[in-house]
Amino acid sequence: MNLTISGHHLEVTPALRDYVLAKLDRVTRHFDQVVDINVLLTVEKLKEKDRRQKAEVTLHVKGKDLFCETSHEDLYAAIDELVDKLDRQVIKHKGRVQDHHHESPKRMNGAVSGSA
Repeated sequence: MNLTISGHHLEVTPALRDYVLAKLDRVTRHFDQVVDINVLLTVEKLKEKDRRQKAEVTLHVKGKDLFCETSHEDLYAAIDELVDKLDRQVIKHKGRVQDHHHESPKRMNGAVSGSA
């Protein structure tokens, strides 16, 4: 798994890097087929009192790319929201990938009409 953490108008400190790694550990525990993760942390300076911290992630799994972004006044809160959203997307994707053992409705109807 490749992990890239970068900052825009922001220096990514070791504490911030460790925080992101700890949060992304939850996502990789739920789904282990993650190929690549790109995290971008941004500070938008609209006005001095209206500073917005933005976090976005692109997660590449086998066959699909998942993208999330959030913004908040606190960067750590934005990362928390981001990981919650990403975790929901990963669990949904995992369910779609693993849910291929049921009989399709098309085949069920064909079997019923074929036996009559």
